[in-house]
Amino acid sequence: MEKMDFYVYLSPKEAAEKVKEAVTAGLYSGEILDEYVRILPDGKEIIMVLFEKYYMRSGNRATLTFLADNLEEHTRVHLSAGGGGQGVIFRFDWGAGASFSTSARDALAEYICK
Repeated sequence: MEKMDFYVYLSPKEAAEKVKEAVTAGLYSGEILDEYVRILPDGKEIIMVLFEKYYMRSGNRATLTFLADNLEEHTRVHLSAGGGGQGVIFRFDWGAGASFSTSARDALAEYICK
């Protein structure tokens, strides 16, 4: 399982759109399995998007959970990828989880707070 946390200068909605565009584009694109948006009374928002993508190198489907909120000064993004491994005992995913989460992070790279 691959996890990442970072802050961006975008709204949660803008960050989600950038990641959706990056993950669902291309020949072997991912698909959106679920999306949840919660707008709080004060205008703050929380967005969760669940993606799935088939990785040939692991021979399996991997999932990526994108979670963003602007409950703090900047939008916090949490990425968690998993499910790309094979086997009962060893769940080695041949880098599918890292690749999936990195593709989402790369879509937001220019907006990451330094």
